[in-house]
Formats: sequence, C-alpha cells, structure tokens
Amino acid sequence: MPVKTYREALNEAMHQEMERDDRVFVCGEDVSGGAGGTSGEREASGGIFGVTAGLLPRFGEDRVLDTPISENTIVGLAVGASLAGKRGVAEIMFADFLGLALDQVMNQAAKFRYMSGGKAKCPVVIRVPYGAGMNMAAQHSQAMYQIATSIPGVKVAMPASPADAKGLLTTAIRDDDPVIFFEHKAMYGRKGETPDGEHVVPFGKAALLSEGDDVTIVAMGRMVVFAEKALAALADDGVNADLIDLRTTSPMDEDAILDSVEKTGRLVVVDECPPRCSLAADIAGFVVSQGFSSLKAPVQQVTAPHAPVPFAKNLERAYVPGPSHIEAAVRKVISYK
Repeated sequence: MPVKTYREALNEAMHQEMERDDRVFVCGEDVSGGAGGTSGEREASGGIFGVTAGLLPRFGEDRVLDTPISENTIVGLAVGASLAGKRGVAEIMFADFLGLALDQVMNQAAKFRYMSGGKAKCPVVIRVPYGAGMNMAAQHSQAMYQIATSIPGVKVAMPASPADAKGLLTTAIRDDDPVIFFEHKAMYGRKGETPDGEHVVPFGKAALLSEGDDVTIVAMGRMVVFAEKALAALADDGVNADLIDLRTTSPMDEDAILDSVEKTGRLVVVDECPPRCSLAADIAGFVVSQGFSSLKAPVQQVTAPHAPVPFAKNLERAYVPGPSHIEAAVRKVISYK
C-alpha cells in the first residue's frame, strides 16, 4: 500500500470527490493560493497548509472559491449552497476562528433537518486545522472540538492517520448532515499507508489500535499518536492496553468504550482540550454512569491545563498532554488499590 502524508491524503479525498460529484465545491481564505504571485496569476499553492493545492487548475474558479477574511461568510456561503443542492467544503484557516461562524453552524446548519421534519438537508463540511504544538500562540492553537461535539445536529470527525484522514473526509463529503472536520496542524506531515482509489471510513466506528487486559485508553486526533508512544514505553514493564481511537466524537462509539472497560476495569481518557467541559470529562461521566460496576479504579483524565495555550516553546511543550503524562496516568490507574 502506498505511503502518503496526512496532507496528501486529505488533498486526494477532495480531488476524488470533486471528480466523482460535480456538486462538490471548496471555499475559504486562500484555498487556491491567492492572486499575489509575481506572475499576477493564482499560485494554486493551497493555502497556508497546502491542503487544497492543485484543486484550482483542475476544477476552476467556479468550484474553488477564494473568499474574504470573514468566517461567517465562508460558512454561510457553504451552508446556503448546500441547502440549494450543492455540497460545500468550507475551510476555516484556524479552528480558533470557528466562533466567528458559530451562529451559522449552531443555529442554522445544525437545525435545518430537525426544524424541517427531515425534509431539508445540509451536506456541508467545515474543515478546521486545530491544536497546539506549532508555536502559534493562544489565538491560533486551540482544540475547539469539545465545543463542536456539544452541538446537536452536527457530526464531528478527527482523523489520527493519513488513511483515516482520507476515509473520513470522503465519508464527510458524502454525508447529508453538516460535518465539522478537525485536522491537527502538527500532523499534516505525518506519513502512513493510505489506499489509492476510493476509501471510506464509517462514522461512529472507533478503531482498536492495540489490545490488552490492563487498561483502556481512549484518545482522539493527535493524542492517539502520543498514546501509542506511551504504550511503547509501558510495554517494557509488561503493561498492555486497549487503545481506542474514537475517529469521530459525534457520533461516538460508546459500545467500543464500554466493552473495553468491561474487560480491563480501568480507563484513561486523553484529550487535548482543557479539563472543564472537555471530551475527557464527558467520556469519564458516561462510563461512570453506564459502566460503573466494571471499574476497578477511578477514571483518569489526561488533559491540557485550564489555561490559554502558551506561546513560549517550553511552556507549550508542558501544556500539551504528552506521552509522559499518559504513561503516568496509566501507572496510577493500574496501581490503584
């Protein structure tokens, strides 16, 4: 199987879906690279992260739309067009700016199917680069997926590998409901085996990346990579775990979590968000309410601090939940008496 980067996998998914369905279009700030090149022509570099590179020369300006710096306009355009029969893929340059389009998401796109009795559908995808670790400071480094997950009527995907990036984005574009698609900025260069051709990963189906009897680790996005590193270190001491990559946080594969906790009796949830109202808190509460009898120890939550993301590299490194934090939480939960 060919090896591709996370960025290449996302780009390939958009190329293939735009080839397959002429209703699919892309819009956002600099998605075609902007018109500021020395030649006076569009650069077609695909924005600051290069994810939409090559779409403009292939599909033209009618389907690859550079927009003003206005997030509510970007999302409003994609939502309105999707209601009218198109399938919009909107890019918000940083997840932090999702708040500027929250009315379009929370009060509009998320509600159309419900308020129309199922007659209206809004097949829009909102792509958002998220997360800390790139030294981009407090206004360009937030996770934000806990806020998106809390909105009824919106689906939320968070791929942790290039293969899942391609498969989940394909599913998102074909879905008839609004999807917020979180791509970690620090993972765009991550490489992995990724199928050529059509590749679809279903929503609501977690991936079991490793199996063990000692503890269940639930993670999402980049935290899956750090959990894998923590497990590699723990293996030297004979500790083995079920590692669950959620893939989507809404819908969430609750059965996979409960089945694993029933087997291991211990749970560690790893979440890049701050602790208050986080995914970690949500999952811990869910397991305590639905699987309390299976637990042999208190649930451990590994999260960022309840603070803005620091700009200083050493502080940001301490802020992000890393392999050492996960390893410590696992050791704590398995030693509980």
